[in-house]
Amino acid sequence: MTAPTLSRRSAMFAAAALPFAAPALIASRAQAAAPLQGAASPAFNRFKLGAFEVTTLLAGTRTSDKPQETFGLNASAEDFAAASAAAFIPADKSQNFFTPTLVNTGTELVLFDTGLAGDGITAALAAAGITPDQIDVVVLTHMHGDHIGGMMTGEAPTFANARYIAGAAEHNHWAGAANEGFDKNVRPFNDKISFVEDGGAVVSGITAMAAFGHSPGHMAYMIESGGAQVALLADTANHYVWSLAYPDWEVRFDADKAAAAATRRKLLGMLAADRMPFIGYHMPFPALGYVETRDDGFRYVPASYQMLLNG
Repeated sequence: MTAPTLSRRSAMFAAAALPFAAPALIASRAQAAAPLQGAASPAFNRFKLGAFEVTTLLAGTRTSDKPQETFGLNASAEDFAAASAAAFIPADKSQNFFTPTLVNTGTELVLFDTGLAGDGITAALAAAGITPDQIDVVVLTHMHGDHIGGMMTGEAPTFANARYIAGAAEHNHWAGAANEGFDKNVRPFNDKISFVEDGGAVVSGITAMAAFGHSPGHMAYMIESGGAQVALLADTANHYVWSLAYPDWEVRFDADKAAAAATRRKLLGMLAADRMPFIGYHMPFPALGYVETRDDGFRYVPASYQMLLNG
């Protein structure tokens, strides 16, 4: 049986009737409209690395004006604007990401850095299905405020069952300085902190790498399982264009700017040569990508589905 068809005359009458039905349709649509909810980002990204699971956690994000007051201090305004335009980003505004990383080795949960505040890291962990009391090890790559801010929630330790690991040079520097953030968020854990040096192991499969310059004892880490590797660079490069692509551009927060630039060239060159993925604390979330050499610097290549193929 064939479906009924409209004659030309019937179709004309139907079209003529539409204006009379439109107000009712508009009212119905208006009543059914969903409210705008604002821009949003995922709170976590998880992938397999051999027998490990690695989860990047978005513990905060912030928009800032006047980025050249932070990045490219020794670059001309013209070069900064040109580099920004080439990367399709504005030169007068930036978006910063704060991305702790969680590694599940199968026997322990190891958290690298804690974000700006306790509520930010606990919310990101909750989105990933983890409670703070499950964290076994907290590793501090360095002790700037946006990495140690989540150590305490109010007056209580955020990670009640964890032990803590930090670079000795980093801890010793801040322990001898007058710093409110260190005094509040790190000093209370001094008797629970173990120290690691370049080449030392956090746990089996996680190795410390000296990456000094951004701070006096800034550390990066190599994570390896089943022959697969990912480097955790922390703040070695603070922006995927203005720091990574131009490793000699000075960054306001780098304590020793020459040493920080040398560290960027060394570690980014290693990643490019080995085509190894890396996680950067301030890279665009999910903070996972690759590096290739370009001109006298590097280019950031965001990860797409490569790590999903490990499952």
